Amino acid sequence: MSRQHSSAEVFRAFLKLGFTSFGGPVAHLGYFREEFVLRRAWLSDRQYGELVALCQFLPGPASSQVGFALGLMRGGALGALAAWTAFTLPSAMLLVLFAVGALSLEGPLWAGLLLGLKAVAVSVVAHAVWGMARTLTPDLPRIAIGVAGAALALLLPTQIGQFGAIAAGLVAGSLWCRRSLPVDPPPLTLRLSRRVGVVAFAVFAGLIVGLPILDRLAPSLWTEIADAFTRAGAAVFGGGHVVLPLLQAEPAIAAAVPPEQFIAGYGAAQAVPGPLFTFAAYLGFEMGSGWSAPPAALLALVAVFVPGILLLLAALPFWNGLRARPLARAAMAGANAAVVGILAAALWDPVIVSGVTGPASLVIAAGGLLLLALARLPAWSVVLAAAAAGLLAGLLGIP
Repeated sequence: MSRQHSSAEVFRAFLKLGFTSFGGPVAHLGYFREEFVLRRAWLSDRQYGELVALCQFLPGPASSQVGFALGLMRGGALGALAAWTAFTLPSAMLLVLFAVGALSLEGPLWAGLLLGLKAVAVSVVAHAVWGMARTLTPDLPRIAIGVAGAALALLLPTQIGQFGAIAAGLVAGSLWCRRSLPVDPPPLTLRLSRRVGVVAFAVFAGLIVGLPILDRLAPSLWTEIADAFTRAGAAVFGGGHVVLPLLQAEPAIAAAVPPEQFIAGYGAAQAVPGPLFTFAAYLGFEMGSGWSAPPAALLALVAVFVPGILLLLAALPFWNGLRARPLARAAMAGANAAVVGILAAALWDPVIVSGVTGPASLVIAAGGLLLLALARLPAWSVVLAAAAAGLLAGLLGIP
């Protein structure tokens, strides 16, 4: 397949996910597995688990980093750009429409739609956890690592718990999984030289150090946005929820966006598909005025994603060489088991806690799981069915 055709295929696949991937970062990983592991077979469960573990371990939006890497594997640089653009664009545009007042998120029908979309995220994540557990925790040591990872993630429901669970999984895997090393999966097909990795890290360091200096020497709306959103994007581990308080703590954003507007945008970000990092587009639009609002939204959107993407590009060229070593393979077996535990913990909180709130959502979640597991319907069709069921529940007033 030509690279051009590959990037077009990647764009179409991720655009569909950009419109249908509700439920937050953990749910996105479930949608990705349904689409790219089960349906399209771009990679195996074990390869996917490794990629998720790497992205959870790096700062940045984990689900968007996984999507970027999948696009890179399938279509090279154009595929990576296509994956990021297609997955990010729908939610960014919806949040900008909300900022200008063109999109209303109120009323019983909207509440019912949101109920159905949150409930179906439970189905997708539960199906992903069960499938990955069968592959990545097949023996007692890895089951124990997965359970411990879930416990740690539940006890410390922050990025510290996620980071600690994967770190503990790496150590436990290197100690307990040497005798039952998994069959080495094919290497990730990444056409990146180590020079690219070094340059990416140098650019990352240059932005983190240079942007605050530039903003101090030549302050403007553009340097403020670039500095604030890049710094926030570089400080996030594990998922998009963490970026929201980091953005709220940035002085430039706090000075330009009143608290009530920030909270309104926060609520809208929870209700749209795609990555939560697109909340940056809403904030950038609010920071601008008149003609400057759209380019300010675009700059904020790009700036918040750039650090995580650069760190991923810095790590990927060294990944296949590292994972070929027996000790590293054992450690990664433990990390993959820990990823299952983290996803299982997130299935409970926030996915089930926020997604199953009454009889209607419970029925929708259970029905969605049956459609995925038994009928083997594609995730996008299950999302549409859940949305229709949610609208009906809202119309009938069923909680």
